Amino acid sequence: MKSVLILLVMPLLLLAQQKKDSIRVFYLGGQSNMEGFGYVKGLPDSLKKNKNVFIYQGNPVGDNDKTGGLGKWDLLQAGHGTGFSSDGKTNVLSDRFGVELSLAKRLQELYPNQKLAFIKYARNGSSIDSIGTAGFGAWEPDFKGGKGKNQYDYFLKTVNNAMAVKDINGDGVEDVLIPSGIIWMQGESDADKTEQIANQYYSNLKRLMDLMKAAFRDDDLPVVIGKISDSGDDTDGKVWDFGELVQYSQEKFAATEPNAAIVRTTNNYKYSDKYHYDNAGFIDLGKQFANAIFLLNNKKTSKL
Repeated sequence: MKSVLILLVMPLLLLAQQKKDSIRVFYLGGQSNMEGFGYVKGLPDSLKKNKNVFIYQGNPVGDNDKTGGLGKWDLLQAGHGTGFSSDGKTNVLSDRFGVELSLAKRLQELYPNQKLAFIKYARNGSSIDSIGTAGFGAWEPDFKGGKGKNQYDYFLKTVNNAMAVKDINGDGVEDVLIPSGIIWMQGESDADKTEQIANQYYSNLKRLMDLMKAAFRDDDLPVVIGKISDSGDDTDGKVWDFGELVQYSQEKFAATEPNAAIVRTTNNYKYSDKYHYDNAGFIDLGKQFANAIFLLNNKKTSKL
């Protein structure tokens, strides 16, 4: 009798051990308008917390800080904007938010039967070009200023640590994270230094995106970038003196790179200060990113 029970129970145990959850994961990166300067106090209740989307946000710091990129998986909620911090054990939420909240809500509408997660590392004021760091940090992979740690290193730490976790939501079932796209909002800090830096933006962006896709082990990973815009709140009417050159590079990237797209609605957004979008802008940008990355993933699937 015992042997019969064992034979009956064993398949069930093996099935339980083999069960895994597939979760689409999207990377969110860039500078301040990705880090998020929206005010939580002005958020509608429907966006303040999400029951089913998880986020791993790396601690955002300047170059050469050993705490850069530390983080832990947590349920997505308001507070993952500027001022957020993590020591790898505890996440400290801020009073700000970015695109992640409306992005999650829209993606859930587009992927109603799929589990979703975000990996986020964005740094206020950061440039790709190391000459344009101005103390905020550079994404140039080969930049070895100071102690040799930069924003690209923190990106790698964030992604590698996040992807290494086998059960991101703590439900006892192994999670298989499926990289599904890079969402990038950056370029302002490469647009306000010199004409040379701005002119190099296309090549710098292309190289960085290629390396980021390689980090996710998918050379055809969809990439959506947000087009920088200008509040005009400066004496000469331009906050980013060489903004048009960076915008041209962004358009070129979206037009020439495979599986890439650009969101242009930023040109219509209002600002909370001379550099950052207001709440409505961040909410709409998240929706537009979701729509664009969904279309790219569908296009990618149709080619398989």
